[in-house]
Amino acid sequence: MRRLIALVALCLLLAGFSSWPGLPNTLAAHLVAPSGTSPLLPADRIDAAYARLPARSGYVTTSAGVPLFWRALDPGDYRMQYTWSRPVDDPHGIAFDLDFDTPTSPAPAPRGTVLLLHGWMMDGGSLLPWSLALGQAGYRTITIDLRNHGHSGRAPSGYGTREAHDVVDVVAALRARGEIRGPLHVFGVSYGAATALFASADPRLGASRIVALESFDNAGAAIRDMVPHMLEETGGPWTTQLTRTWLRWRIDARVVDAAVVRAGETLALPLDQVDVGAALAHSPACVLLVHGSADRHVPVAHGRALAAAVPEARYLELAGEDHLSLPMQLDRLAPSVIDWFGASTCPATALAAAG
Repeated sequence: MRRLIALVALCLLLAGFSSWPGLPNTLAAHLVAPSGTSPLLPADRIDAAYARLPARSGYVTTSAGVPLFWRALDPGDYRMQYTWSRPVDDPHGIAFDLDFDTPTSPAPAPRGTVLLLHGWMMDGGSLLPWSLALGQAGYRTITIDLRNHGHSGRAPSGYGTREAHDVVDVVAALRARGEIRGPLHVFGVSYGAATALFASADPRLGASRIVALESFDNAGAAIRDMVPHMLEETGGPWTTQLTRTWLRWRIDARVVDAAVVRAGETLALPLDQVDVGAALAHSPACVLLVHGSADRHVPVAHGRALAAAVPEARYLELAGEDHLSLPMQLDRLAPSVIDWFGASTCPATALAAAG
């Protein structure tokens, strides 16, 4: 759900929705399905990187009739070189450099399979650094483009609920094809984290470990938290700043409340009833929840609420990290995630992240 307002703001201005009744309808339309791809996603660079990798890909059509794109990468000695930073002119953006070796030796037998689920307005390729890091650790990784994202088909969004059914269908099909090897683990970010938690409650998934980064606890509450924060952001081109100022004058709590209700009516899914904690309570998997203390897109209160609702889940909070920086922190998080997936029993406490 990153950068939603940045993309819809100009559309709102051009559409001339200066009256209160028009704003909820327009905002609701952008809550129903992504209006595009996040400008944070360097699609051309990711495609060029995958062209150097021995990846396999294909489609699975789910029981709901949605074609979902998947891509598998085998374990190997990728020798990944990765750094990330914040652009000087955009304190709310991210930039990263990624390089790696193309393995020349046959892939070793995987120690397990990790399914990676991306965030809103992203796609499976956005998690390539994590795919490589886990591949170096001996795991086969499989990314899925969720419905309405990337190369997958369009269908009513479910804020993790319908997407979870899609994931279960894809896993069943890939198991039958022999793509799932060893224990299955799931790693999700934001929207993908909520999807992972909903999917983990379905015993057909058969996942052993779940890692959920910066999931929301309740979809309606997350939208109400996110929109004001996006309007408070600074920086960017003058057109974005002007549009953001215009929207601050016109979008208030009443507009957001009405948009949440209308989006739910369109989706036949009341967003205030999309309760991730309730699904987590039924998960048989060993779950690690991770949140950044400085997250304002999906505030840390969501992560803490999930942890409080289900004490059996483990919770790791990283001081100072926000919604954009947390998934980029492979140096701090990857060792803990790899240890979590490799533990023979469910750890009694959350593993400490590297300093």
